[in-house]
Amino acid sequence: MPLIDYPSYHSQYNPIERCWATLEHDWNGAPLTTLDEVLRWAANMTWNGVSPFVRLVEGIYPKQVSVPKHELKVFEPQGQRSESLPKWDISASPT
Repeated sequence: MPLIDYPSYHSQYNPIERCWATLEHDWNGAPLTTLDEVLRWAANMTWNGVSPFVRLVEGIYPKQVSVPKHELKVFEPQGQRSESLPKWDISASPT
């Protein structure tokens, strides 16, 4: 019995995944041996007729960046916390 992976790796409904699929298709088989070559391939692709703005972000990505609690209080009335996962799952209802 074959193993079926559903949904597929690239969702047809997720625009970010469709963009990545286009990039993977464009550079398929290209020897990406240098960082400059990767950036060039990414900058030359188009998705829905739009070319991306590509730049290298150097440095270390900061971990555990959080918003101060006093800033979050403004948004609390718009959110409803899940009973089963109150720390991680919040449904937002914009007013």
